[in-house]
Amino acid sequence: MISANLLAVFYLISGVLFILALRGLSSPETSRQGNLFGMIGMALAISVTMISVGNFSTGFLYLLILMLIGGSLGSFIAFKIPMTAMPELVAGFHSLVGLAAVFVAISAFLNPEVFNLGLPGNIKIASLIEMSLGAAIGAITFTGSVIAFLKLRGLMSGSPITFFGQHYINLVLGLVLVGLIFYLCKTQVDTWFWTIIIISFLLGVLLIIPIGGADMPVVISMLNSYSGWAAAGIGFTLENTALIITGALVGSSGAILSYIMCKGMNRSFFNVILGGWGATDQSSSDKSKEQKPVKSGNADDAAFLMKNASSVIIVPGYGMAVAQAQHALREMVDALKKNGVKVTYAIHPVAGRMPGHMNVLLAEANVPYDEVFELEEINNDFANCDVAYVIGANDVTNPVAKTDPQSPIYGMPILDVEKSKSVLFVKRSLSPGYAGIDNDLFYRDNTLMLFADAKKMTEDIIKSLN
Repeated sequence: MISANLLAVFYLISGVLFILALRGLSSPETSRQGNLFGMIGMALAISVTMISVGNFSTGFLYLLILMLIGGSLGSFIAFKIPMTAMPELVAGFHSLVGLAAVFVAISAFLNPEVFNLGLPGNIKIASLIEMSLGAAIGAITFTGSVIAFLKLRGLMSGSPITFFGQHYINLVLGLVLVGLIFYLCKTQVDTWFWTIIIISFLLGVLLIIPIGGADMPVVISMLNSYSGWAAAGIGFTLENTALIITGALVGSSGAILSYIMCKGMNRSFFNVILGGWGATDQSSSDKSKEQKPVKSGNADDAAFLMKNASSVIIVPGYGMAVAQAQHALREMVDALKKNGVKVTYAIHPVAGRMPGHMNVLLAEANVPYDEVFELEEINNDFANCDVAYVIGANDVTNPVAKTDPQSPIYGMPILDVEKSKSVLFVKRSLSPGYAGIDNDLFYRDNTLMLFADAKKMTEDIIKSLN
């Protein structure tokens, strides 16, 4: 049996390791080190918690068996999951964190004496508030993450789902939750507790369904924050220092990331928290693309333009991830460099379907970090660029974000690809992006469409370059 003081010291050490993990993950160059710190911190926290149980009782054995089952499943999924499915995997994991918080809150409410919280009907008020908030946030996180998973997986429409008075209903439900928590603390009646959980499950659905597909990266970040706060709330209930520290770190870092992304997309942070933004009429922006002229080319055309250029900017997107074209892209860039062409990469804050999606893929292909630039660092360079090679990016390059107030992406800063002398746009077809709207860049005079799989087209360009 480990002493309480020693337990607190080990939890503090694990908390420091989690902080170092977040610091490491803030840069691609130190991300592996950050992951290592996080794994060591989590292993330490879990090990110390298990040792604190005190003996190898039946409960300890059950815990060990369940951990082995869960760890084995997690490892199997991690090895098998493709990078293209990483966003929905993250959403799925967030849902499990939320559901775990709900289950722990239920257990603490039904058996408060086990957690030293008092007796049924006479639970400490502070503990009751903590478990109520943890259960509510956890339930919202669970159903919200399930909806995000379904949208990202394509099992549910990525378009906003709205109805009359939706925002007011969300507001009313939020106020009802506050009132129910107050009455629960006052009366400690079971009915109020179960009603809080049910309403929270419903609110999680209503908050996420009106959010459009183009805004899913921010939703994932927001749900990540929610899962952290749910864990922190339950940590207070259990008086578990490690859970409080970890939950607070995840909650605050997720909230900060959401704010940064909202700022980068010119969105309101509070609208994200309350849900329902990005829910404009998309049909008004979807003009008839069949009547517009499109210039298409092949790998030889693209190779000629890039080989004779002095500067090329690569704009990766979700299409690159689907085709797993990052390694071929790196090979193409190496060939261009041998011809004296300056090549850089432009990353939009929400390229792909989760924060950092493109950075991870490029790092996987050993692309030098000093060649990869964020939107605000490189956007002015497009005006002096000879060729912009857009490989699977769509909504983040769409000029209607500047010109069409009815567009769901209106006001979102985009990569100014259209300012380049020539734009090579690799795409399978003229189909709209995840936001569900047509891309005006397809029909610009300086755009050459390369209709093909991103990986195959890039490999064909390499052959032409060589």
